[in-house]
Amino acid sequence: MAKTTHSNYSTDLENLEFLARIANLYYEEGYTQQRISEELGYSRSAISRFLTAAREAGVVEIKIHYPMRRNDKLEAELRKRFKLDIVRVLIRNSVAYPRMLNHLGALGARIVEEHIRESTTLGVSWGTAVFEVANNLRSPHLPDSTVIQLIGALGTPDPQIDGGELVRFFARSLGGRYRILPAPAIVDSPDVRDALMNDRPVRETLDLARQMDLAVVGIGTTNPSMSSLVRAQYLTEDEVRPIAKSGAVGDVCAIHFDIDGNVLDIPIARRVVGIRSEDLKKVPLSIAVAGGEVKAPAIRGALRSGLVNALVTDDEAARIVLTIDEERV
Repeated sequence: MAKTTHSNYSTDLENLEFLARIANLYYEEGYTQQRISEELGYSRSAISRFLTAAREAGVVEIKIHYPMRRNDKLEAELRKRFKLDIVRVLIRNSVAYPRMLNHLGALGARIVEEHIRESTTLGVSWGTAVFEVANNLRSPHLPDSTVIQLIGALGTPDPQIDGGELVRFFARSLGGRYRILPAPAIVDSPDVRDALMNDRPVRETLDLARQMDLAVVGIGTTNPSMSSLVRAQYLTEDEVRPIAKSGAVGDVCAIHFDIDGNVLDIPIARRVVGIRSEDLKKVPLSIAVAGGEVKAPAIRGALRSGLVNALVTDDEAARIVLTIDEERV
């Protein structure tokens, strides 16, 4: 084959097409540089230069998808400090918050897959982090498993992260059954709450929840700008501020606690329709999935509360949690 000169190949359309042809053979067809040189009649060093030029001209873009890396040292420190059964700490590498939550969800999903069995009863709360666990599940078909909604519906603008839809999503992923909690998460008064808690469908679901083997929960914060209840438009920022002033730093299933893990008997607690703190503390494996620096005080409180015994978080949040704990112990 006669050789042609490609002195201007980085800008000339014809030469860009030539570079694309070589790049296609190398990157997509799997040809070696030697084979390309033999078929096109160029030296191997010329093919190497053409491939470099293809990258420089933007004909080829190389993206590296790093696997999720974990910080073993932080995992060990958290496990020891808070006496946790399982800890996963993602090395965040400055990825955006939504992508970080997806990675945390994937780590949480692997824990679920390792511990779920044919007849497991799995309880779930609500929120984006919990959704990402369901979204990343690669579990086998478990038709005898049951997924239970642990807190009433929030009626969020994004229904896929609400409790009722999430239990359906988990059940579809597992091929199992589900039980919804047919009530709002927070009602207007303690009397309404008591009536709902004694309503048969609600009572039966919560009775079943008391027998669960495994729970996947998010951790909320009382920081008004980041409160899940505010973002769900369930509470206003003005309604969250008194909760924070009472000493609450966060919640699990709308069970609020202070930074030292003390569950708080505050007015909103008597209006919540969902699992009780004493029942959540008895779950054999309760996995909290939460990340981001702003969640650190809430994560520390959750770990000290006994409501969870496993944690999936990121390294930035983990360091702050440990710092807070050192300052308060």
